[in-house]
Amino acid sequence: MTEKTGKTFSFKLITTDGAARRGEITTPHGVVRTPAFMPVGTQATVKAMYPEQVRETGADVVLGNTYHLMLRPTAERVARLGGLHTFMNWPHTILTDSGGFQVMSLAQLRKLDEDGVRFQSHIDGQKYHLTPERSVEIQGLLGSDIQMQLDECIKLPSPREEVQRAMELSLRWAERSRNQFEVMGGPGKGQGLYGIVQGGDQPDLRIRSAEELGKMPFEGYSVGGLAVGEPQNVMLSMLDITTPVMPVDKPRYLMGVGTPDDLLESVKRGIDQFDCVMPTRAGRHGLAYTRYGKVNLKNARHQDDPRPLDEASTCPASSVYSRAYLHHLVRAGEGLAGMLLTWNNIAYYQYLMQGMRDAIDAGSFEDFYAKTKEDWARGDIAAL
Repeated sequence: MTEKTGKTFSFKLITTDGAARRGEITTPHGVVRTPAFMPVGTQATVKAMYPEQVRETGADVVLGNTYHLMLRPTAERVARLGGLHTFMNWPHTILTDSGGFQVMSLAQLRKLDEDGVRFQSHIDGQKYHLTPERSVEIQGLLGSDIQMQLDECIKLPSPREEVQRAMELSLRWAERSRNQFEVMGGPGKGQGLYGIVQGGDQPDLRIRSAEELGKMPFEGYSVGGLAVGEPQNVMLSMLDITTPVMPVDKPRYLMGVGTPDDLLESVKRGIDQFDCVMPTRAGRHGLAYTRYGKVNLKNARHQDDPRPLDEASTCPASSVYSRAYLHHLVRAGEGLAGMLLTWNNIAYYQYLMQGMRDAIDAGSFEDFYAKTKEDWARGDIAAL
């Protein structure tokens, strides 16, 4: 059942509109249309959705999490069971992160040094040692199409000397990750490994990191260490100085971002790929994203509203079920509430990405940008 395209990883830049880019990433499991939003499937599942539903929203790729999967069920078990594509019944492209962010944010009693990071599992306290080599080995066992180097991601704001130390360590780990990727035979399997630009909120460190990574033979390059506590304007200013330094002929991935507005602003600055738990997490907490902004279904104003979230949407969760019913499900704590609102949110994110791709193709990105912002500013009341 696996969708195959041959054993070659490639990126084709089709057209640009200003700094916004339209392209295609080809992996052994399909073509990823960019700009692309990748739903997060932390535990080998996009929470509250069937894989077929995720695909029907327009998603070409999902993300799996190295940290969680190495703890449970373990990468070795997934490999014995046929790899992550088979295990989670997703025959399309899969990207796995390196696990570094989760080690820093979730693990207990972690200790980081030049070699890697030692930590205790947040599940059972078992001790682990994650190195750049082990991270890439795990991702190879999982069989993901797009893999990430191990890096150190620190919170912002942080002292400059700490930001520089982490950035330099991440560069050294990038080289070690690449070497292990070659040992694992990743290029021969058509897989790609991305380097991760660090440097916090320091422009010169961001530029140096991007330039040094650009000298290494990665299949793609990511911008990490943003959306970690800093205001949006800081994130966007870092993109303004970073993306011009990144290779033009390789995909650019902004990690862990973000809101629909973050995506729109970042595509405008030349980013090709995104992931974020926001649409799925928001759906499980009663919040819907729509063409007219956010709709909080917990609010009592929806209890007598027979309208769907968006009657023009092709997603049944958006166009079939009334706001009154969704409000009832949320207030009653029914599991269907999270399922329907997550479905709506992922569908809206994919609708937004398709709109941006179409606009770039047509050379009308600025018009699309302005119209989208206008609709959000008018708010949901405008749909009445």
